Amino acid sequence: MTYEFEGKTEKDAIEKATIELGLESDQFDVEIIETQKKTLFKAGYVKIRVHTDEATPGVKYDDDNDSPVETAKRVMGNPIPQDEFEQKLTTFVSEVIAKMGYEASVEIMFREEKKIGLKLSSESSSILIGRKGKNLDALQLLANVYAGHLGREDVRVILDTENYRVRREENLVHLAYTTADKVRTKRTSILLEPMNPFERRLIHTTLNDFADIETKSEGEGLYKQVRVIYKGAY
Repeated sequence: MTYEFEGKTEKDAIEKATIELGLESDQFDVEIIETQKKTLFKAGYVKIRVHTDEATPGVKYDDDNDSPVETAKRVMGNPIPQDEFEQKLTTFVSEVIAKMGYEASVEIMFREEKKIGLKLSSESSSILIGRKGKNLDALQLLANVYAGHLGREDVRVILDTENYRVRREENLVHLAYTTADKVRTKRTSILLEPMNPFERRLIHTTLNDFADIETKSEGEGLYKQVRVIYKGAY
């Protein structure tokens, strides 16, 4: 499905999308279709097009005013699997890690209508995370494939350990700001490390409000690179 949203910034528009669709920002692809920078006489805005595989995203609408009245809520509850699906999923992830030669306990981190988070506790967390989180991403992909095998293609599985994903997001925001300062000082561009779609979107969103900075993705495949550009240099 395709939806369009508008906000003062890309971040604002994405936040509107997450609220109205009842999804997390990493559950859909974002295409910027129109941008108007703020000027003395005009207010700035960004219009985005959201692409999602969700036929009916986790949101209900009021028939009278077409406004969202309910969105998916994250439940931080019992870490012990509560049904057959959760039991099979946690067992599968634990067994995959065991076949890698490591030990890890797997418990439920949170539950949502169409998302479930698994927390991995292990003395080998750094290895399970891997360089730039690639091992954790690979394990997460396998978990989602297995969830589909169990007939739960509608559920997105999120894996985390040692709060890596939160720390990674904070580091990327810091990287975006420091890189913007560097390209502004040197009046050039800098190509960042390869990142997954969610990480690239975070860089784009963080720097969207900088009038003299532009970002664009380069490369092919899942792990593309973001180039941060000082617009005055071109």
